[in-house]
Amino acid sequence: MNVAQVTPVGADPVTPWANDGCSRIPARVYTDPHIYARELERIFYGRHWSYVGLEAEVPDAGSFKRTAIGERSVIMIRNRKGEINVLENRCAHRAMQFCQERSGKVKTLVCPYHQWNYNYDGKLLGVPFQRGVKGQGGMPTDFALEDRSLNKLQVAVRNGIVFASFASDVEPFEAYVGDEVLKYFDRTFDGRKLRVHGYSRQRIPGNWKLMMENIKDPYHPGLLHTWFVTFGLWRADNKSELKMDAEGRHACMISRRSETLDKDVTQGVSSFRENMKLNDMRLLDIVHEPWWGQPTVCMTTIFPSVVLQQQVNSLSTRQIIPVSPDKFDFVWTHFGFEDDDAAMTERRLRQANLFGPAGFVSADDGEVIEFSQDGFRQDPAFETLCELGGTDVGDTDHMVTETLIRGMYRYWRKVMEL
Repeated sequence: MNVAQVTPVGADPVTPWANDGCSRIPARVYTDPHIYARELERIFYGRHWSYVGLEAEVPDAGSFKRTAIGERSVIMIRNRKGEINVLENRCAHRAMQFCQERSGKVKTLVCPYHQWNYNYDGKLLGVPFQRGVKGQGGMPTDFALEDRSLNKLQVAVRNGIVFASFASDVEPFEAYVGDEVLKYFDRTFDGRKLRVHGYSRQRIPGNWKLMMENIKDPYHPGLLHTWFVTFGLWRADNKSELKMDAEGRHACMISRRSETLDKDVTQGVSSFRENMKLNDMRLLDIVHEPWWGQPTVCMTTIFPSVVLQQQVNSLSTRQIIPVSPDKFDFVWTHFGFEDDDAAMTERRLRQANLFGPAGFVSADDGEVIEFSQDGFRQDPAFETLCELGGTDVGDTDHMVTETLIRGMYRYWRKVMEL
């Protein structure tokens, strides 16, 4: 009989990963609060770039968007020079998260508690009663406004997409992503101006890494998703490539939609519905765009916080925001290009119904992540098996493999020192 060993809160965690590889992942990696706390410090608040948004979301000086990196609230805001800043949403006075709106436009950033106000670069502009009232009270004589700015993060903007880092010594964004993955990043974000179409938000009761795994896992789409396997958007026989950076942390799943049905990949697959028909064929009104090249889908994961989706004509960023060891927020930003005509915009919006919290495809992913998290809680001694295609890590030209997940955990173990 296995007896689950649980580390009490406040105690030092024991090493949870006894084997040397990256293909058998201990359940505690997804449940242990000590491991989660180390992830926040070393990954989300460490030398990594996290997604915060699109430049198009803050078009004018004073336009802002509130989001989060890990559990720390941040504000993306455009200054009067047209530059993008990312500021921590925490007043330098009493630590209040002063911004509660998701987005908007302001003249200055004002904390409602004591009305300390800051400019778009995070500099403190003024403090009420700094010199006291009628000769009484006030701040000390050596108090200086310039010493009490908001925490300003490092920012990288590439072709309209914005990343930020808490680490002052983070490597340049291009080096962080690497040439191979950057090529596919630039395939979608090629410098054309973006237009935001809308948002979807959901809170998923699972560990944040499970969503990173899900989009590094080509094994499941042709098995779990009825839509994908039935209509050929993603099947195991699709012409495909899997690419990753040298560290194994970022990855691209690149595929071309099947034009014909290979019965070998649908035989015995319960999600395949040969007789399923659409009442509205516009959901499959797919127009091949010149910038695609051959692939009809490219799913790019930039560790640790974002999925960049091109699935036929549907485009979105999917932001991962950890909330606790067993839940995360998942925020979809659906977008297109400013030069899209009305028909393409409508097509992108219609195909977006495949994705999002209630999407014909993505609803499945949220559900299986929840069920997986429930399974991890049952037995902390359990190890997942991630050995489809072997135990090595490397690029492939097929989808019957879990190499991208192994690559992520090889990197994760190095950073976490577990």
